[in-house]
Amino acid sequence: MESNEPRVVLLCGEGLSSVVMYNSLAGVVNVERVIMEARPSATRLISRRITRLGVFKTVGQLLFVVANKFAAKLSAKRIDQLLQRYALNRNAIPSHVVSKVSSINSEQAIELLRQAKPDVVVVNGTRILSRDVLASVDVRFINTHMGITPKYRGVHGGYWALANGDLENCGVTVHLVDQGIDTGGVLYQQTISPEKHDNFNTYPIHQLAAAIPLMRTAIDDVVASRVSVRPGVLPSRLWYHPTLFEYMRHWLIKGVK
Repeated sequence: MESNEPRVVLLCGEGLSSVVMYNSLAGVVNVERVIMEARPSATRLISRRITRLGVFKTVGQLLFVVANKFAAKLSAKRIDQLLQRYALNRNAIPSHVVSKVSSINSEQAIELLRQAKPDVVVVNGTRILSRDVLASVDVRFINTHMGITPKYRGVHGGYWALANGDLENCGVTVHLVDQGIDTGGVLYQQTISPEKHDNFNTYPIHQLAAAIPLMRTAIDDVVASRVSVRPGVLPSRLWYHPTLFEYMRHWLIKGVK
């Protein structure tokens, strides 16, 4: 007997948020396939970032990334506390549903997506999807973005809202996917309220917990053909990793860590 649950394909990158998203959807919908891409080449990412932002900015970001690896280890206990508080499951995704690909835009990924015949595609933590991927199946693609769009497009939207003193726009967005960077139509948004023990590495757990019920509702909306796009928050801006100098300045002056 076939299940009446929506058939979902999860396009994702490696990492905790993808694992939590899978576990939060499995059992509620039929996650037919998880197509997981490998991490992009660090050399290629750095080269692109230098072209886009310049050497000085890129070096500052790399210094922050290195420093944050140590900070992330110190945040592990707080992350575990939040996962437990929100009842978020970090158990590994069952291997039989996972297909690993070099890139989510590869021909292999496109073929896997077509074979799965999903009702909806959920996107989590991948690179920007190509036109060919978006056209490969005639269904909606929905993404969770860790920020309020389009005001905080790019990365670390929650952190940047706090650094800007913009608490009312510290949150998460579930939106349709297009070829832009977090420019797709807004479906749902929710703010979060970080606590004094939180930091750069724990804000995303609050955001993920807020996003999961929104994603479930968005999937239901797509399946029931009742998708309604809402106005986002302006002005639109694309944000990147902070440099180490920027991070230290916001921490020392504004207390945003």
